[in-house]
Amino acid sequence: MDSGPDEFESFVRARTPALLRSAYLLTGDQHLAEDLVQSALVRTHRAWRRVHELGNAEAYTRKAMYHLQISRWRRRRPAESFTGATPQRSERAEPDHAELTALRLSLRLALARLPVKQRAVVVLRFFEDLSEAQAAEMLGVTVGTVKSQTARALARLRAVAPELNDASATGGLR
Repeated sequence: MDSGPDEFESFVRARTPALLRSAYLLTGDQHLAEDLVQSALVRTHRAWRRVHELGNAEAYTRKAMYHLQISRWRRRRPAESFTGATPQRSERAEPDHAELTALRLSLRLALARLPVKQRAVVVLRFFEDLSEAQAAEMLGVTVGTVKSQTARALARLRAVAPELNDASATGGLR
């Protein structure tokens, strides 16, 4: 199986948008997300022959991305700034564009208020749709740690952003 530059380029073109979405959820910043994806792709390129032959290039890239982000969190604590109260939701069944934008902003701010491990677990479990075992493997922790961090994260999200509690009922964050 040839695993040359054309295959890597095809992989990058096809998967970068999805990787950027996940990276944005992890970092909360478009530029940091782009840097994170680029760094993960550099690592993937270095190991391309091996990961391509095994057929797990995307899994390798995502794992590199999560590990890089956790390393960044450990090295420095970025200053966080939060805006005032979030807008109140209306009682209509179908949220409009402004309401969806407000929900997304609320989610972003709420995720930014979570500790490092909790944010990583929430992104892996609910945005990447990984099982507890898959998230544990990705983060290099036990399933029990994933469960406890998930429970703590959800409790914190409910406390800091109660407007998100009803988002799934209206299809707000699809």
